[in-house]
Amino acid sequence: MSGAGSGNPTGGSAAGIPHAGPQIGASVGAGTDAGAGAGAGRVVAEYFVETPWTLARAAEVIAGEQSTGTFTAVPGETALLKERHGARIEQIVPLEEAQAPLLPGAKLPRDHDGRYRRGRIAVSYPIVNFGPSIPNLMSAIAGNLFELRELSGLRLLDIELPDAFARRYPGPKFGLAGTRRLTGVYGRPILGSIVKPSVGLSAEELGSLVYELAVAGLDFIKDDELNASPPYLPLERKVRAVMDAIERAADATGKKTMYAFNITGDIDEMRRRHDAVVEAGGNCVMASVLSIGFAGLAHLNGYSEVPIHAHRNQWGMLTRSPGLGMEFTAFQKLCRLAGADHLHVNGLNSKFYESNESVASSIQACARPLFGGYETVPVVSSAQWAGSAPATYEAIRSVDVMHLAGGGMLAHPDGPAAGFESMRQGWEAAARGIPLEQYAANHPELARAIEKYGKG
Repeated sequence: MSGAGSGNPTGGSAAGIPHAGPQIGASVGAGTDAGAGAGAGRVVAEYFVETPWTLARAAEVIAGEQSTGTFTAVPGETALLKERHGARIEQIVPLEEAQAPLLPGAKLPRDHDGRYRRGRIAVSYPIVNFGPSIPNLMSAIAGNLFELRELSGLRLLDIELPDAFARRYPGPKFGLAGTRRLTGVYGRPILGSIVKPSVGLSAEELGSLVYELAVAGLDFIKDDELNASPPYLPLERKVRAVMDAIERAADATGKKTMYAFNITGDIDEMRRRHDAVVEAGGNCVMASVLSIGFAGLAHLNGYSEVPIHAHRNQWGMLTRSPGLGMEFTAFQKLCRLAGADHLHVNGLNSKFYESNESVASSIQACARPLFGGYETVPVVSSAQWAGSAPATYEAIRSVDVMHLAGGGMLAHPDGPAAGFESMRQGWEAAARGIPLEQYAANHPELARAIEKYGKG
């Protein structure tokens, strides 16, 4: 598989469970710059597998269940049909064995020796079975195989896609370059915040807060994922209040802050909400990917006139168990393919369970070219403040991220403007290799941030 960086929630090889591993063979697909790979006609999926059976048996069951086979032979399952439509085992890499299963419900062989075998298995699927369709791709590579009784653990590590997917899905319209152009921010991260409290603000209270943040110079502000178009403040009213504040602040500062309106909803609702944002002069919309699905994201991308800020809420239930779900390496490819201009990756030293190694790997995965491009902006957030910058920069050696701080900016002792400035200063210190405390000696906003947030 291309690249070792993945969103491994264990932050390494805890319990012997790997990151998305080394390349399968020399190169496995056209979805990255790895080379010609498995050819134009097949998708390659790499899995972590645990089984009380042999790894070869587990691989055969996966390949059969997800293509031409079932639990018994059926009429019409000819050799020719299998050759054209059957999944193919490309590689089996044994790992260590375990004495207890990761997941319940596995069927044991009659001669079970008490051991559970773990390994990486690569399976290729002929694209003729499902075509360049993300929804049907997911049925093939991540369908009923998670329920198979021969498995006591299964995790999708990575995928490689043939060029047919690039022809079907154009990917992000704006990405990093377009977002930098719209915000006017170059040479540093795009810095912003989240509306807090997440829910409950009236139109007047929201407008007042947004004006305060925008006039403070923030590059970016977003709705919380909890707040799309609630009955107490429908999106149309929210748009009027926010855009009035954004425009007034722009008149005062000469800078138009990017605001991501949460338009998550049913398909027809998203179209109406997107159009309301654009008609009011808005410059970004936000959608919760796992609420609307990859097909919903691709549909939104088909008509969107502004960047799509993709939130990954609900991601934990797909990935937190080390023996189940998928790696961020695979997830981010599907999001980018479907059109995510910005994509959340969590944050280092955050309030969530994920390790710093995993977060850094997720950021790096977003930065790797997909089909030679498909740029997306990794969005670093969750319990972030100015002091998060040095660790983030050290981990990724790049400023090509969006760095969001809620309380870490809004609750700065001297107000949001000072909070924003402290974030800028934190990144300046990090990029210049100057210790944070040393840089703070001549930068009072940073010093005050350290005083408040740096004692945790």
